[in-house]
Amino acid sequence: MPKEVKDSDAADQLEALRDWLKDHDKECLATVDLWMLRSLAVPRAVLEQVWDDPSWRTPLENAVIVAVTADGGHDHAKSGLLRGADKKKGVGVVDLDGETVWLATDRIAIPHPILLPELDAWRELVTQLGVTQGIAQLHRETHPKPPQLAASSIDHYEDGKFAMLMHAIGKARSLGFKVRGGFATCKVWDNGGVTEARYWIGSDSPESETVTGSLSWVDGREKALPIADVGPVAFSEGMRMASSIYAARVVEKKEDAS
Repeated sequence: MPKEVKDSDAADQLEALRDWLKDHDKECLATVDLWMLRSLAVPRAVLEQVWDDPSWRTPLENAVIVAVTADGGHDHAKSGLLRGADKKKGVGVVDLDGETVWLATDRIAIPHPILLPELDAWRELVTQLGVTQGIAQLHRETHPKPPQLAASSIDHYEDGKFAMLMHAIGKARSLGFKVRGGFATCKVWDNGGVTEARYWIGSDSPESETVTGSLSWVDGREKALPIADVGPVAFSEGMRMASSIYAARVVEKKEDAS
């Protein structure tokens, strides 16, 4: 680019527009991801307003959506891969039979995958259709909560060794989790309230070696929750957090037998 053009007001405006578009893309993706994590009811009118914007359409298209009933429930009989929204026709989806249908509903939700009763079937459908999702929904790692689990914490991801605490902290933050008080944390809206998963990664010097501890959950008042009282989304997301951090631990190589 010629220097006189590069230093012009038009070039500055184009650069500012480029930066704004990047931020807009990130904001739209984060918003749709939040709708999915909270399984929030979204008015059809909102979809109609944003659908023509590529920054919104990219994370929305091919997300599994369900119709929301008058009492706020999810009607899984009216669901599909989101393909459009129209004031007259309704919400356009591809159902599990691969057929394009229009749902007559005023509100939709993008359920967390742990709440989809036919998750494997939806995963198979997107593979058959060769489509991709703009958000991590169908191929998100999920962990169903075992029935009648009386424990107050999970020890599956204990004793994960990190050469330095800063490595564990860096891994947690790179995955989007906050770290405070020695815990990697993941806050989720579930069962009508806030639940926070906490995974111990250590609180010594950032340069010192650390070993991970247990995974537990607290409510909105930071009161410890027995696992039996933890909702399915909060349990799955907490396990996903712990397993992702634990996977980055130092794995000792076994010496070959002589």
